[in-house]
Amino acid sequence: MSEALLKDRDYTVIIARMASTPLLATPGSETRWIKAQDSIIALAKKCEEFDPDGITIYIAGKVVEKYDRATAEHLVEFFQANHPPTNTNLAGVLQTALDDYFQRKTAGKTKPNGEIIVVLLDSEPGDRMAVMKAIIKATKQLDRDDELGIGFAQVGDNIMARGFLNALDDDLQVGGAKFDIVDTKILEQLDESSLTDFLLDILRD
Repeated sequence: MSEALLKDRDYTVIIARMASTPLLATPGSETRWIKAQDSIIALAKKCEEFDPDGITIYIAGKVVEKYDRATAEHLVEFFQANHPPTNTNLAGVLQTALDDYFQRKTAGKTKPNGEIIVVLLDSEPGDRMAVMKAIIKATKQLDRDDELGIGFAQVGDNIMARGFLNALDDDLQVGGAKFDIVDTKILEQLDESSLTDFLLDILRD
């Protein structure tokens, strides 16, 4: 698959920083987002390279923050503000991003190659079935399998989060999805040289 497919495409980044569950917390979990911020910003900058008119950023929480035509600098500001973790409605913010895509598609305002959504999360969401259902529903609105891709990058090493992402990666079509549009990775396994491959893998899967 050519890098050209990453161009002429919109990019959305969702930050879903969830409150740690004490029983599942791993050593150093309270600082995992601080440790990961350079990798997150590098990933956002890679998205900017392919979407030079600005990416869309969502900060998930009780109130969803949305930044249109944003840059990685918005994420720098987010980390500097030291936002506390929250119980995140991941299904809600993901559905918002998907609705936005399909509304623009209906209005003829999407780019020729479609969109990639990158979700960064650190824990298993409480609404995991709702997340899967939202993705499966979205696949049935697609005209081709590389039109929309959703990549999940796990911050930290929470075991329950890994299990959730593995299920998303492997079981979508078993659950009725038209296409497998999800790829998942552990963020710390991505370096500068593999970011483009991660974005391509989202479309390959």
